[in-house]
Amino acid sequence: MKIVIQGAGEIGSHLAKMLSKEANEITVIDDNPQRIAALTAIADVIAIEGPPSSLKTLREADVSDADLFISVVPFVHQDVNIVSALLAKNLGAKKVTARIDDNDFLTPENKLLFKQMGIELMFCPEKLAADEIYDLLKHSSTTESMDFARGKLQVEVFKLEEDSPLLDMKIAEFAAITAKDDLQFRVIAISRGGRTIMPKFDTKLMYHDLVFIIATREGMGFLMKFLGKSNIETDKVMILGGSQIAELTAAQLSRKISLVKILEKDKERAMVLSERLPDNVVVVVGDGRNSELLVDEGIKDFDAFLALTGKDEANVLACVSAKKFGIEKTIAEVENIEYIHLAEEMGVDSVINKKLITAGRLFKFTLSGKARLVKYMSGTDAEVLEFTVPPGSAITKGTLKDLSFPKEAVIGGVIRGSESMIAIGSTKIEPYDRVVVFALPHVVKDVDKFFK
Repeated sequence: MKIVIQGAGEIGSHLAKMLSKEANEITVIDDNPQRIAALTAIADVIAIEGPPSSLKTLREADVSDADLFISVVPFVHQDVNIVSALLAKNLGAKKVTARIDDNDFLTPENKLLFKQMGIELMFCPEKLAADEIYDLLKHSSTTESMDFARGKLQVEVFKLEEDSPLLDMKIAEFAAITAKDDLQFRVIAISRGGRTIMPKFDTKLMYHDLVFIIATREGMGFLMKFLGKSNIETDKVMILGGSQIAELTAAQLSRKISLVKILEKDKERAMVLSERLPDNVVVVVGDGRNSELLVDEGIKDFDAFLALTGKDEANVLACVSAKKFGIEKTIAEVENIEYIHLAEEMGVDSVINKKLITAGRLFKFTLSGKARLVKYMSGTDAEVLEFTVPPGSAITKGTLKDLSFPKEAVIGGVIRGSESMIAIGSTKIEPYDRVVVFALPHVVKDVDKFFK
């Protein structure tokens, strides 16, 4: 697939690096020679130095033959990305997407308007991150989660601590304990020391493993009891930093909980937030990295702590400090992917990385069109995908055990009409099923072939 990415900032560079590994032909446009040099040092891409929205540059990048055009120019007004996407579409690019920073553009009527103009997807990474945080607070007992068909199937990630009943248990033993009750869940992957393991029956679960489990709604209820987990009722949330992600998260939370408190050290930004946000969002001017300020602002009375300053080290350390004050749920924004595992090792409950979240939204455009959803789980290098099964596709040609499905991918569950089920070897996929797949990156294209 030929993909043109305009903008070699954090998100553009991450996308280029990731997509170039998938045997795609990647061309990147940027007007900053330093950003171009940094990207070409880490990714196999064609780099073109030139101004955004320039017809000459777009033609030089051969966008007329592009299967996908992504405009993510950093540090510019969103108009640049929108205009670039529209120009690329009119020059012949098959699908175009644009990064925006105005949440109002994402209302249903506005999204429809731009789709009619030719932009298949407009996305705001900060809004995607805020939505992810909101979902994580609903699933406060887990490290990460995903719902399918309004919770009929759920993927939850559990970190094994010293008191976990799963410690030193083999997958086969876990399955035997729960099989007698015909419970609907399955371990689909394990992340250990930054490495993803596709489990076998003799795989032993170990301390600090991240265990990925797919379950029906009923199965997840039993599983939570078995693990001694329960979701915390979140009614008061403290946020470190007044970033755009923090603002969007606070606005969303304010509609559901009684109090959000933001600690922002920049007085002018704090005043802006106070004017924009509802009355139940309190903005305090001060450096939230200071433990004395946290105590003065009553951190012990809060249910969750979010560190969203845009500085990875500060966010991780602030969450560690919040844990010492007894906060049950901590979430840190960590944009350096190398730091994610470190943050988890230090006790941060959940990590948000807007590059990974955005990559999942865009990656589905490189697949067959039957992928409804793609998500990169921050605790692993694997991907969770949801496919709609077309009639006659290879996945319908036999039971799962009889198909040559990639070994480094797992079909976890199936949604059929109003019913959901956990997939096993004897399961036969039918047309129009919705199928949840967990796969390592290098086999995703092979998985996609089964759904064409």
